[in-house]
Amino acid sequence: MRFDIFTLFPAMFEGPFSDSIIARALSAGIIQVQTHNVRDFAEGKHQVTDDYPYGGGGGMVMKPDPIFRAVEAALEMSARQAGADQADTAQATEEEPLFISTPAPCPIILLSPQGRPFDQRVAAELAGHERLALICGRYEGVDERVRLHLATDEISIGDYVLSGGELAAMVIVDAVTRLLPGALGFEAAPAQDSHATGLLEYPHFTRPPSFRGYHVPEILLSGHHGRVAQWRRHESLRRTLARRPDLLARAVLGKKDLVFLRTLGWEKP
Repeated sequence: MRFDIFTLFPAMFEGPFSDSIIARALSAGIIQVQTHNVRDFAEGKHQVTDDYPYGGGGGMVMKPDPIFRAVEAALEMSARQAGADQADTAQATEEEPLFISTPAPCPIILLSPQGRPFDQRVAAELAGHERLALICGRYEGVDERVRLHLATDEISIGDYVLSGGELAAMVIVDAVTRLLPGALGFEAAPAQDSHATGLLEYPHFTRPPSFRGYHVPEILLSGHHGRVAQWRRHESLRRTLARRPDLLARAVLGKKDLVFLRTLGWEKP
């Protein structure tokens, strides 16, 4: 899978992508990550990529032209004038002709606090593509024409404001990469993670069995795989009810799950 990341700060990705799972996935050829410096596609001596917002207000806005050119060049999307009649009309009124790009070969995602929420289901959806393009906004935001006429999707990683979309891009690359075959040493791990099944994950313990007087639950030392599996399921349900009860409304629950939840005082809405 290939990730194309469009940013004003490509160096931000060097550290996070040089270690751990992402680094191993890159080395194994499971993923490719290519950063594109939007500034390289800006015109003029100073390669300006932002300007004051029309209508006034604080902050600066990323200009549309460097972003369009960067994405079109990387994805080999040609921009063409939208018909001779349109061009004649534009010339007569001294307006710039309307241009449209050829269809995108992959999702073009604008990272923005206004986008649809990113969760495990969206990560699984994105993992089904062979290529993703991620546009990292900066400053006060990007020109609305990028959102309307270039991006095919818009994603937010949470209800808070970051300095730019770079951290959001890292989150998406990491979450999606984990779901790709061969990215993790234990292939079943993604299916057991929190949110993968709609529930929070059960507690984990390792050696030693007793630490400072705190003991590992006896069931985990029993060697009885069936009872261990049941304990883990119950703890997952218990933890989800206590910490994120909103998740239960859309989780896939069996009859035994419902019986156990009722013993904890939960009633299905």
